[in-house]
Amino acid sequence: MAELHPYPRFSLAERDRRWAAVRAAMREAGMDVIVVPNNTGHSTDFQANARYLSHVGGGGDADIAVVFPLEGEVTAVATSAAPRWPCVQDWTTDVREARRAYGRATVERLKELKVDDARIGISGLGAGTRTPEGTILHGFWVAMRETFPRAEFVDATPLLDQVRFIKSAEEVEVLRKSTEIIEEGVKAKIAHATVGAVDWEVWTAAMCAMMKAGSEIPVHQHWLSGKNPIRTLTRPMFRKLERGDLIIDELEASWIGYRSQIVQPVFVEVADPVHMELIKIQRDVFNSVMEILKPGITVRELTEATEATGDKSIPKTGPAAGAEIKLTMHGRGAGDDGPIVTSSSRNPRDLEAEIRESMVFILKPSAEVEYKGEKYICTWGDTVVVTGSGAERLGTLPHDLAVSA
Repeated sequence: MAELHPYPRFSLAERDRRWAAVRAAMREAGMDVIVVPNNTGHSTDFQANARYLSHVGGGGDADIAVVFPLEGEVTAVATSAAPRWPCVQDWTTDVREARRAYGRATVERLKELKVDDARIGISGLGAGTRTPEGTILHGFWVAMRETFPRAEFVDATPLLDQVRFIKSAEEVEVLRKSTEIIEEGVKAKIAHATVGAVDWEVWTAAMCAMMKAGSEIPVHQHWLSGKNPIRTLTRPMFRKLERGDLIIDELEASWIGYRSQIVQPVFVEVADPVHMELIKIQRDVFNSVMEILKPGITVRELTEATEATGDKSIPKTGPAAGAEIKLTMHGRGAGDDGPIVTSSSRNPRDLEAEIRESMVFILKPSAEVEYKGEKYICTWGDTVVVTGSGAERLGTLPHDLAVSA
């Protein structure tokens, strides 16, 4: 085996746990092999299943395909395979060269497995959490379909989603480390959000702090600053910050490919009075949800309970009178984790999902109000893990608006 470079890694015990869980699910579903095509889309979220199964991956252009048989050796397919991947992980020893033709190399491995009449599961053949049209590339699909015309191809996305929903203790600790890294980014954002600072440079400081603390790139990051922003953009601007500006964002870090998330609004020097009232409601709702986020409740029931809790927290008078509470919550892990519920994403599959112990979510309910003809949205969020007695925050930041000096 090649000498391993000094990267953080999951243990071999974690590998064995995952492989056993996936293979048990495959037996139940009657799948002979799972194929995970390469796809580094959405900040490598769509590469999550490949890295989850093989531990091969990391980096924005690290295209990896995986062949995961019910029995036998797991195979990873990569470009520049030999010099890059045996030296960074110790899970998968069969790492094969693709020369960018991932479908062709995958087919060669499938021929060895004699899958002509097999039931082949494909990750990304159908809808994922945020991928209603799947993630497999057309050329990859054609290579398999033409080579194995008698095989039965089925969608393996739901199977892998269900296995990945439940996090091991090792995975939870990795997500806790990811959260610690994001908090360094939040601290840098607050420190640099001064009057006259360029928005792009404040964002750069936050990203630099996370990279310095160990985050991989790319990572998801949405950001916007202004007098009363209500919806993030996909990147910062080159405007100068003014007193009273608000920075809203979603910051993520990636530690061994695992992405926590934190949502922390930051005001420049002085906070808006309306937001000061909304954060009180939002905090009450967040804490109430933490208490009821227990195994056995469904996402639908949680959503209804959140809205009922919000009704009790909303004041009758003042700027926050008549505020609405909306739940946003989705899985955290290796990427594109579910289940998910937002104000606009409430499909039956996710709503009927049952919360189980050791699921990990970003929990970020919002308090929204229209006051004097202007809309205000206050959102604060942290990554949380479900326990038998409720949810536990992985972060340590105060649950409040942040105000720069």
